[in-house]
Amino acid sequence: MLTIETKRIDPDIVVLQLAGRLTLGRDAQHVEWQIADLVKSAEKKVILDLSGLDHIDSTGIGIVVACSGKLRQSGGELRLAGAKGLVAEVLKLTNVSAIVSMFDNADAAAQNFSRPV
Repeated sequence: MLTIETKRIDPDIVVLQLAGRLTLGRDAQHVEWQIADLVKSAEKKVILDLSGLDHIDSTGIGIVVACSGKLRQSGGELRLAGAKGLVAEVLKLTNVSAIVSMFDNADAAAQNFSRPV
C-alpha cells in the first residue's frame, strides 16, 4: 500500500512524501493524478520524497518518468529525494537517475532548484 502526504517548502516547492510501495495498481495512479493536479495549478517545482518507499516496480518507474515529462512540458521540474536501498538501486539501474535529478533528501533537492541541473 502507498501513502502520499503533501507538504510545501516555501515559497513555491511542493513535496509529495511517498511511503510504502509504488507498484502496479491504483496507488501508482494516485501519484500521476496528484502530479496532473499540480500541473493544472501551475506548480513548477515538485519533489517526490521517496525516503519512506520500500519497493518500486516497472510501473512505479514509468510513473516517475511520465510525471517528470508532464512537469517538463509545463515548464516545471520534478526531482527525487531520499531514495535508499533497493529503491535507489532500481532507479540507478534503470537510468531514471539520468532523467530525473536525485538528491539525498528533500532539503537538498529544494536548495538545488535555483541552480541549473
